[in-house]
Amino acid sequence: MISIRQRKGIRSTEVSEEYAAQEENVKLENKLPSGCTSRRLWKILSFTIGGTIALCIGLLTSVYLATLHENDLWFSNIKEVEREISFRTECGLYYSYYKQMLQAPTLMQGFHGLIYDNKTESMRTINLLQRMNIYQEVFLSVLYRVLPIQKYLEPVYFYIYTLFGLQAIYVTALYVTSWLLSGTWLSGLLAAFWYITNRIDTTRVEFTIPLRENWALPFFAVQIAAITYFLRPKLQPLSERLTLLAIFISTFLFSLTWQFNQFMMLMQALVLFTLDSLDMLPAVKATWLYGIQITGLLLVCILQFFNSMILGSLLISFNLSVLIARKLQKILNLKSDEHIFKFLKAKFGFGATRDFDANLYLCEEAFGLLPFNTFERLSDTLLFHAYIFVLFITVIAALTVAIHNLSGSTNGQKSMDSMGKGTVSLKPETAYNLIHTILFGVLALSTMRMKYLWTSHMCVFASFGLCSPEIWELLLKLFHLYNPKRICIMRYLVPILILLYLGYKFWPGMMDELSELREFYDPDTVELMNWINSNTPRKAVFAGSMQLLAGVKLCTGRTLTNHPHYEDDSLRARTKAVYQIYAKRSPEEVHTLLRSFGADYVILEDSICYERRHRRGCRLRDLLDVANGHVMDGPGENDPDLKFAGHPRFCEEIKRNLPPYTAYFTRVFENKTFHVYKLSRNK
Repeated sequence: MISIRQRKGIRSTEVSEEYAAQEENVKLENKLPSGCTSRRLWKILSFTIGGTIALCIGLLTSVYLATLHENDLWFSNIKEVEREISFRTECGLYYSYYKQMLQAPTLMQGFHGLIYDNKTESMRTINLLQRMNIYQEVFLSVLYRVLPIQKYLEPVYFYIYTLFGLQAIYVTALYVTSWLLSGTWLSGLLAAFWYITNRIDTTRVEFTIPLRENWALPFFAVQIAAITYFLRPKLQPLSERLTLLAIFISTFLFSLTWQFNQFMMLMQALVLFTLDSLDMLPAVKATWLYGIQITGLLLVCILQFFNSMILGSLLISFNLSVLIARKLQKILNLKSDEHIFKFLKAKFGFGATRDFDANLYLCEEAFGLLPFNTFERLSDTLLFHAYIFVLFITVIAALTVAIHNLSGSTNGQKSMDSMGKGTVSLKPETAYNLIHTILFGVLALSTMRMKYLWTSHMCVFASFGLCSPEIWELLLKLFHLYNPKRICIMRYLVPILILLYLGYKFWPGMMDELSELREFYDPDTVELMNWINSNTPRKAVFAGSMQLLAGVKLCTGRTLTNHPHYEDDSLRARTKAVYQIYAKRSPEEVHTLLRSFGADYVILEDSICYERRHRRGCRLRDLLDVANGHVMDGPGENDPDLKFAGHPRFCEEIKRNLPPYTAYFTRVFENKTFHVYKLSRNK
């Protein structure tokens, strides 16, 4: 077993009675094959079986998710415009750059179009490689053009199959992490099963394929697996160097593919700092990991043309402060991620806000607290119960070890290897994953969108604990039932019973899900995109909601006034100005604002103008009214300083075709959902 090799380097005089018992337990498990050669063959066989299962279950997960996507949309049968419309909001924006690169006459012209882009934001030339994390689209487009697959595979399938392929890597990395922590591949199998049966809460890749997190999280999982292995004591020099290389590559790819990488890695740095401060982690290894984080992020910064959001990130400041002085705190005053701090300030009750951007996030369900029904779903698969059980025991062990280390123990290096050789021990890799799951759990509880970082690791942590001899040893000793045979029985029997339960309860439902056939249906949006393609100039500029405009760019290639990639201060101000079409403003004011951004057409959506999805105070029109100092519509309270607007709501009043409106706007298209108006050139 892997756990034996970690601990054989300790001198026999240093081994406690508890540790000796654990050695006896592991020897009991390896008693089947006798002799050194037989034991080595047994380990090779176990590794081969476990590795094969890891690869197979990763591939099966990929195929399963791809099949669900096909069955849900009938993706292979619908038209190209419908396929593109299915990439909603920012997903469509990202995919449009992949399409743009493929349509460019040459690769150099494609790169030039991304670096000097004047279609994503009207009247502005921006460097998309600097602003957005789209190197993955660039890489895939180059790969598609180079490989001899054009005759056999459409570009869109090459794109989505790559994302589903990454899910295979994701699940395999979760499997390996659990295996490394517990010493048995059975825990990896349980982690993978939990990931699949809790799919609603562990991934959303099948309906948000191009989303940045679907690119990034597989690399994050690989990084966690590599760090888990790296934190093992007494690694061979070659193994350590190769593991550091794997950590660096996965950290770099994670950072390159997601704009929120710095915040995730800041939490990871806090994990390392906590363990380092409590002497639960070798200082030299913590230093290596700090350095890799900084190096990876700075390399991404260079590739993104010295993106200011990365240069001013708290992660860079925090890691440099730890490496240089441990007491230095360095915060740069930047505006690229200012909206995130405004959102956090308002979310955690540090004063009410009328800031439009902060309220836009606060009112979205994805940025709210984690719903209680999430725990009900996780409990149905026994994941949540197992997680709490393992978390409770490891937290007690960690507190015991931390108190032991802080009490002034002089056994420095010995403490690193065995994590407090008293009645309780905790390995460094276990301690790392414990603090990791706690911090990301807090993040998920406070912000629902971040639950996918937590729930996938929850599968790993729960499965590791149920298969861990250390966990069962602590529990059985607590109830005075300790026996090496009982540990061996419990660590294999419990996960096998859970696997049987999951198969019995969820297999029929999964088969029904795979046989259920649906079809994409959005005729109003298809009609709108076809009309734009047929009836507007190629250089026409469109204004509207940022979600819809991402689809306009993908399906028609027209120029936009704004878009959903919100990490830019000037774009946020521009979006707020464009959204005055849903506020109580005069036609003259709206026309002036839209023309200042070069808009030729504006698209109004009934679903926004007459929105009922959100409660009063969170509808887009309410956010605009409050930001403009106006009283909100409908019954309910208003702040005393809000005033009645001097004009009716623009999106409602323009439909009456009154002279003040027709002087500036001419309706050129409408259906049940959308209304398109052409702006007059002169006032």
